Amino acid sequence: MTEASRHHVRPATHGQANETAMSEPSATLRNPSETFMSDLNRRRAVVIGSGFGGLAAAARLQAAGLDVTILEKREKIGGRAYQLVDEGYVFDMGPSLITAPHVLDSIFRAGGRRLTDYVDLMPLDPYYRVHFHDGTSIDYVGDPERMKEQMARFDPRDAARYDRFMEKVRPIFDAVVGDRLGSKPFDTVRSMLRFLPRVARMLAWQPVTTFVNRWFRDFRHRFIYSFHPLFVGGNPFTTPSVYLMIPFLEREGGVWFARGGMYSVIEGLGRFFVELGGTIRTGEEVREIVVEDGRTTGVRTDTGFHPADVVVSNADPGHTYGTLVDGAHRRRWTDAKLARTDWSMSCFLLYLGTRRQYPQLAHHTLVLSERYKDLLKDIFDRKILPDDFSMYVHAPTRTDSSMAPPGCESMYVLVPVANQASGLDWAEIGDAFADRIMTFLEAWGLEDLREQTEVRHVFTPADFETELNATLGNAFAIEPKVTQTAWFRPHNRSEDVRGLYLVGAGTHPGAGVPGVIMSAEATYGCIAEDLGLPDQWDWGEKGRVDLEAGATVEKLETAPAAETEPARSTRVPADIAAPQRSGLDPASSERPLPQRRRYASRLTFLRVESEDIERTFP
Repeated sequence: MTEASRHHVRPATHGQANETAMSEPSATLRNPSETFMSDLNRRRAVVIGSGFGGLAAAARLQAAGLDVTILEKREKIGGRAYQLVDEGYVFDMGPSLITAPHVLDSIFRAGGRRLTDYVDLMPLDPYYRVHFHDGTSIDYVGDPERMKEQMARFDPRDAARYDRFMEKVRPIFDAVVGDRLGSKPFDTVRSMLRFLPRVARMLAWQPVTTFVNRWFRDFRHRFIYSFHPLFVGGNPFTTPSVYLMIPFLEREGGVWFARGGMYSVIEGLGRFFVELGGTIRTGEEVREIVVEDGRTTGVRTDTGFHPADVVVSNADPGHTYGTLVDGAHRRRWTDAKLARTDWSMSCFLLYLGTRRQYPQLAHHTLVLSERYKDLLKDIFDRKILPDDFSMYVHAPTRTDSSMAPPGCESMYVLVPVANQASGLDWAEIGDAFADRIMTFLEAWGLEDLREQTEVRHVFTPADFETELNATLGNAFAIEPKVTQTAWFRPHNRSEDVRGLYLVGAGTHPGAGVPGVIMSAEATYGCIAEDLGLPDQWDWGEKGRVDLEAGATVEKLETAPAAETEPARSTRVPADIAAPQRSGLDPASSERPLPQRRRYASRLTFLRVESEDIERTFP
């Protein structure tokens, strides 16, 4: 490859929005709120953005009887969970795993379906393979005995303390998931004060590393049980230990991949929402949340005004309040307060399609620098670009050969970097940084990576800022610190504008796929209370993360790449007609793959048209 190509996905031209609507839900669907329909008189809701949180909130509201429209800036749904397809290589551009399948399943069950009606789930083993700077590695798995066996190689005392450590973490999981505190809004001081004694007993206010380091001595074990806040944009040395529930959640619910990529989950949610009667308009960016007398009356886009009784914003909270809501209507989230907010780190993402496979990569591989705390200081505090880096490599072809042409590898490399407060010019340094990453990976063991690469894309903090309207190019919205957790985050029910609600990584409980799905539960609860809607269908049950009996999943069999490209599909009941115009445009998966070529040109933008997206709809 003589010159790296830079590809960016951009939305359709404003004013040329694509729309999908089904006036009647399928007769086979159970609408749990049919008795409320006449009382509601089809109240209208607009959801801004179509990430996991936006889709989850929209589906719940549509299932409860509202008339819901999703307005999406980009040409396809997905938000941070976007998809890129190039020359037969399929890339999930954001989230790469599912850690709480029940939480996702709950959305579909609100409308009488199951997650597995739409998505083929594949369990991962190991969850992650972690390579340390000294050449040692640990396969991070959910099986306690396998974990203790590996830990004993480095420190038998640490291995002996594993079970007690997990028992100390269990109350945090029980509070956030079991008692549904992650799904309940913290929108009053009283709700926060009620939680504080429990936080104190669990020591959940302490930084994650402080909690973990009391239990383990070996640097490897200290890392593998403290790094998870990085998955939600937090610094393990400052993020409160309430986020330690993540490794327990993984052990309880497993770590999963969706056949065809995480975007198949997005497609499934979109199809489900449309089947319920919802409307999706892509390529239509919201320019203003209209407020009159302290209450929103709808939103304005380039195509006009969209009236609504309820507006739910899945946009970055800095964009929601700083751009979409006029300052005259904001008493709490003023421009000054937004400027004082600590926004999460960003990421540099390198998407690579290679002509050969690299079996030393697991589905998820972490390659670590010797520095841990000081490297994170460079990123979070000093906001500089260090000489070294740690990285997260996602190689989905290790599990699903359909993610790349036969015998090839699709991977993305994620390197945590400072957000745009750094002042770095990524247009100037982006390609050179990508070259540094590839040089490092070749030295680490991915032989001839440059020569074998035929597709290369980058996504920088500048792209987070422009493509996703993320304040300072953050990758995970607001940084999860003690002073920016629960009540201190932007509330699910807006403090400033009546009828406006927030969902997604920037509100309670926070980032990560389970977090944003739980935020949709909290937001739905607020709207249900305000409009008199029915409670969430399972609200009386104890929270859980594992799938119940009756939800079938696929047994994972890792194998070499298939000789022919299998069709990727989102499983949809055959009696549901596929929508014909939207960000969910159907296309035949049997279409021959385009001829692959090496890129020598430099592109400022690559527009990914709907016909380039391969998926199957019955």
